[in-house]
Amino acid sequence: MMFTTRPTLQGTFGMVSSTHWLASQAAMGILERGGNAFDAAVTAGFVLHVVEPHLNGPAGEVPAIVATAADPAPKVLCGQGPAPAGATIAHFRSLGMDLIPGAGPLAAAVPGAVDAWLLLLRDHGTFPLAEVLEPAIGYAGAGHPLVGRVGATVASVQDLFEEHWPTSAQLWLRGGRPPAAGELFTNPAYARTLRGLVDAGRAAGGDREAQIEAARRAWREGFVAEAVDRFSRQPFQDSSGTPHAGLVTGADMAAYSATWEEPVTLDWNGWTVAKTGFWGQGPVLLETLAVLDALGDPAAYDPGTAAGIHAQAEALKLAFADREAWYGDVPVPAKALLSPEYARERAALIGDRASTRLRPGRPEGADPRLPAHVRHGAEERAGSTDPTTGEPTVRADGVTRGDTCHVDVVDRWGNMISATPSGGWLQSSPTIPDLGFPLGSRLQMFWLEEGLASSLAPGRRPRTTLSPTMVHRDGEPVMACGTPGGDQQDQWQLVFLLRHLAGGQSLQEAIDAPMWHTASLPASFYPRGVEPGVLVVEDRVGEDVRAALRSYGHEVRLADPWSLGRLCAVTRDPATGVLAAGANPRGMQGYACGR
Repeated sequence: MMFTTRPTLQGTFGMVSSTHWLASQAAMGILERGGNAFDAAVTAGFVLHVVEPHLNGPAGEVPAIVATAADPAPKVLCGQGPAPAGATIAHFRSLGMDLIPGAGPLAAAVPGAVDAWLLLLRDHGTFPLAEVLEPAIGYAGAGHPLVGRVGATVASVQDLFEEHWPTSAQLWLRGGRPPAAGELFTNPAYARTLRGLVDAGRAAGGDREAQIEAARRAWREGFVAEAVDRFSRQPFQDSSGTPHAGLVTGADMAAYSATWEEPVTLDWNGWTVAKTGFWGQGPVLLETLAVLDALGDPAAYDPGTAAGIHAQAEALKLAFADREAWYGDVPVPAKALLSPEYARERAALIGDRASTRLRPGRPEGADPRLPAHVRHGAEERAGSTDPTTGEPTVRADGVTRGDTCHVDVVDRWGNMISATPSGGWLQSSPTIPDLGFPLGSRLQMFWLEEGLASSLAPGRRPRTTLSPTMVHRDGEPVMACGTPGGDQQDQWQLVFLLRHLAGGQSLQEAIDAPMWHTASLPASFYPRGVEPGVLVVEDRVGEDVRAALRSYGHEVRLADPWSLGRLCAVTRDPATGVLAAGANPRGMQGYACGR
């Protein structure tokens, strides 16, 4: 038996896996009281806003994939807010910018997470709003012991808070210092915000759905939108080094609603893998699986050997090149990108040497178009260490600055969800004092250049990195999984899926095994750098494998032994009803629970 850091949990009642133990247990508590997987996931989502504020927040976003016991076909919940009406290329160019800042009010998209969680609760949950929000209100109002990374994140931006973002300093630098690890921390303003949503619901009467709709209105059109509108008009310094006001208005908040959409899927070796649409990076995983299949070499499926890692890294590079050229909230040649013919064409480009070039394909014979920033010198900007910019993820040198969040839930009835909440990090923008949280910074996904798949335009969704996954077999959902990690999300999920689905490892074995990823792709986050040929591996990968990878031409960069990947996963066997869960030990806060 292979040693694992904790057991793969098994049971028949319910399973939760998330990036924080308090969120996992709060969700499990809902299941124990008779709630379903969606009630539990919403509970976890709001708790994550409180206990992992450096990794996600209420004004961030959340894509999710759900399958219900009544309708097992996967559906996508899109909680990715769009660019506000005032977010035009001309506006940013008038400010002398060629990239959207990675932090500050200008970088904010319309908040999407809260509306999406409430839509999920309305359409597929069973519990009343007050009961689902109770744990988050309790942790925000009465306090919870902070994980150490929160204080470390605050310390990294202390000067910015003290000199330029006084409302953030007021919340996070009490007594003039960052909060200590394990310190009982309260956020009274956010507790009041959540109570305000509950009060708005109760004022709508006793009907559960009417209460949830009233809370959505209070968020989008009421006291929350009014506070966002007032605060967004104030200028604050952003990562450009200059103060600017934000662009999100109350009208933008009122115009937004989370949506239900069809997923993009790939049938692969008897499994059906479901991802969000091409407005996110999720189809990168599908393209990569298709290319590996087209190679026709079983050795390409082994992420523990040099030959397997080489093949997988090269396939990922090709898929990420297509992401840069073709993915966005625009019409995309989706069928062509995922066709067997295209996969064979792309697989033919993989040889026995690591590529350092960005090689997008020509689906349907169309010519790809890449941003000028990518074509000219993006590698020169790859080394930014500004802690306010980008997604709080693992740097290319393997140093962990944090991650985003993830939660998976499956219940005894067969309901299943995979959700990846992120954005609105405490370091992304100044705290709105009336609400207890900042706006997000997802606009940095866009390019300030016309005619690209991910060009900035009002009402368009940024090409998010957030990438939940669901796997079906014979039409039944059998696994929900995901990980934080920005551009690494689908890379780490690829390694996990190959180990579990193709290699037969248990959930926990596949999560615990050594991880790696390529940095040879244009980063989604400011300052949008790329490191050609770099392959980052945990130093638990054997020296013989690392030497062989160097012989292929990869620039192998070592990361700490337990530093890459933040996988969560739950499974269900439709034939027996047996449920299972695994959780990531890296970072010392992810946990699964269930029975």
